[in-house]
Amino acid sequence: MADERSPERRRALTGGITGYFVDQFDIYVPVIALAPAMAYFVPPDLDASTRTIIAAFIFTATLLGRPIGAVIFGVLADRTGRRKATIIAIAGIAVTTMVIALLPGYANVGLWAVALLIALRLLDGVFLGGEYTAAIPLAMEWTPTRRRGLASGLITMTSPLALCLISLLTLVLLQIFPTGSVESPYSTWGWRIPFVIGSLFAVGVLVYFVKYVPESEGHQQETAEKRVSPLRELFTGAQRRSLLQVFVLMTGIWSVLNVTVTILPNLASAAAGMTSTQLTTSLVIASLISAATYPLAGLISQRFGRRPFYIGTGVLVAVVGAGTLAILGSTAGLGFWASTALLSVAFTVGILAFGPVAAYMTERFPASLRATGYGIGYSLALVLPSFFAYYLLGLEALLGPELAPAALVTIGGLLTSVSAWLGPETRDVDMHSG
Repeated sequence: MADERSPERRRALTGGITGYFVDQFDIYVPVIALAPAMAYFVPPDLDASTRTIIAAFIFTATLLGRPIGAVIFGVLADRTGRRKATIIAIAGIAVTTMVIALLPGYANVGLWAVALLIALRLLDGVFLGGEYTAAIPLAMEWTPTRRRGLASGLITMTSPLALCLISLLTLVLLQIFPTGSVESPYSTWGWRIPFVIGSLFAVGVLVYFVKYVPESEGHQQETAEKRVSPLRELFTGAQRRSLLQVFVLMTGIWSVLNVTVTILPNLASAAAGMTSTQLTTSLVIASLISAATYPLAGLISQRFGRRPFYIGTGVLVAVVGAGTLAILGSTAGLGFWASTALLSVAFTVGILAFGPVAAYMTERFPASLRATGYGIGYSLALVLPSFFAYYLLGLEALLGPELAPAALVTIGGLLTSVSAWLGPETRDVDMHSG
């Protein structure tokens, strides 16, 4: 057993942090940086609603790829090693992201432009799903038990930091390069810069993993034991109850996240009458505040337990998060700072559950199928919440558009609390058994 301060442990945690940052950066790039340049990929006479549908499908393609990647790379990580699976996944992210940066537009290849973009984002989603499926268990298995909560928070805090960085980068690029038409500098090549940066980030992390990150102790010990079929154990064996419990937990967490990321900014902007620049500034502030709470959430879960943390967080989301959304949805004439403060509270509460999620999800499964269990439980739960727009339509018919987002957040919070209550405490689980 390596010393708690050994270089191997530090390198594995650094790999988990930087790998997750690359993953999150790549997820947000098309949502933020590509949106102002969609005219480059679609026919010039296409109506606005169709463009919106295409833009949404580009993001959805990535989501659909992630569960596929979780299955492929989860089994690969459990069978051949976390490190090997992580290296392959990060290499795939680097290549596909760079290829996207080099894509031709509609003027050059017609509808093939958007078709290639969607296909590459689907493939990229597979590699993204593979990255966290392999790299997170690798980092957690190298982390001492008493530090797993903090380590989890340090890894997952890169999500709001990545969102903040892309927002700032896109804001700067839009100030430098004009947009608005298919011939504008930003639409022609400005949007490519964030994708190139994302690819270079991935290359840097790839080199780091190849040179410095060792295979996990958990997998090394398991190689001498009889291997089980990870998928069979998850869906029909002894671990199916664990999979169902984390699936419900993550369904609640993803439901809240979807509303927080997509609906909340629009509510805050409408409540204060913000310009696009003001909204970006407000989101950057909220992202930085929420990022600071991730390690704190991990420490709290380590001190009081993962189970009490998620029970309490679900209640906090259902009361404070939903209440803040209700205020923003039904109030007009708020000033910039009042709206930003409410946005920051709702944003922080809405994604607080992700602080210790890397620790909790890996602790729920034995070493022999940990990567597969973590990856599938984390990614498969994306499916139902991805239809949140349809759920909102039904809730709007009952409660009105002002309260529908708050109601969906309440449901997500309750799912989180109930599923955590039904699950075991995992804080002191031996990650090297099973």
